[in-house]
Parts: sequence; structure tokens; C-alpha cells
Amino acid sequence: MESHELLRDVFQKASPKQVAAELGLSLSMIYKWAEPPDQKSGAVNPLDRIAGLVKFSNDPRIVQWLCQQAGGFFIKNPASNHPHPAFLVPAMNEVVQEFADLLSVMATAAGDNQITPAEAKSIRARWEKLKTVTEGFVYSCERGNFRETKAAAERRAE
Repeated sequence: MESHELLRDVFQKASPKQVAAELGLSLSMIYKWAEPPDQKSGAVNPLDRIAGLVKFSNDPRIVQWLCQQAGGFFIKNPASNHPHPAFLVPAMNEVVQEFADLLSVMATAAGDNQITPAEAKSIRARWEKLKTVTEGFVYSCERGNFRETKAAAERRAE
């Protein structure tokens, strides 16, 4: 689905007039976002701008932040689809290690029976990493591919 098509669908549920008012933009600008970019009246919409920013910065934190704003989290899928089940045990070990690391951070933070904002931030960071590693493992299980999981673990170890 193209970004302008998605926005056109979104504007079936969310009033373009209300969106314009909330964002402090003209109604015509909102409607232009839902037009194909090859039309002269179309405008580069915010989805395409964000996609470009992510592509050129190569920084996944942008998408992670957006996902957090929507109440979720971002997990990047492994790129390779070549089966290589020999990496299954190391991939499982990585998930277990990440979980152990999370428990360690939690135990250290809770040692004084209180959690400071800095400790909460550290716990959140470890939790996000555990979710990412686990999702990569599950994705690899679904495809029978552990080569990418192993490669990602090696990159993190460097």
C-alpha cells in the first residue's frame, strides 16, 4: 500500500478537517497528502518524509519512537531467508542471555526496594532488547533460518 492510499483510508475514519485543526495545517494540505505524488497538486506527505528520514539516517530509533507513541514497539525482521538450523542452539542461548541480563538489571535496581527513573530507563532498555532478540528468534523459527540471528549476535558482540 502506498502512503497516500493509507492516508486516504485513515481520512475515512478521522476527519480531515479535525486533523487539519489539530495539526495547525490547512484542510487543502491534508487532502493533498492523500493524493498520489505524481499529481501536480499532491504534496509530500509526512509518512513519505519519515520513511526518507529513516532511510537516509539509517537510525531505527525514529521508528521505535513512533511505535512507542502508538503504544507498541518496533522489531526489525531478519533479512536472510536461507535455512541454516545449525544456529538454533546459539540463537536460543542468546534469548536466554538477554532474559538473564534483564533480570540482573531488575534485581540490581530493586535491591534498595525502590526504582529510580534512571533505573526504570535501564530496565526499559533491556526489556526492549529482549523483545527484539526474541522476535528475531521467533521470526527465524517461522522461516527455519538462524543464520541472520547468529550474524546479528556477532555484530552486537563486536
